[in-house]
Amino acid sequence: MARVRLIGPEAVTVPELGGREVQPDEVVEVPDERFEGYVCQPRTWEAVEEPKTSAKKTTAAKPQKGDD
Repeated sequence: MARVRLIGPEAVTVPELGGREVQPDEVVEVPDERFEGYVCQPRTWEAVEEPKTSAKKTTAAKPQKGDD
């Protein structure tokens, strides 16, 4: 889980967190896949801990050497 801090001036209710009210300067955990939805609001939220990359980056498959 990623973590974000509410930097807005007043408390907000976050439906995604079960309708929980988050207070200014409070740090909360959010699902990794929703992290960008918070930090794209820089006047309201700031990143504390970015999501852990659980999916490995992959590259295109290399051609296999075979007997031609």
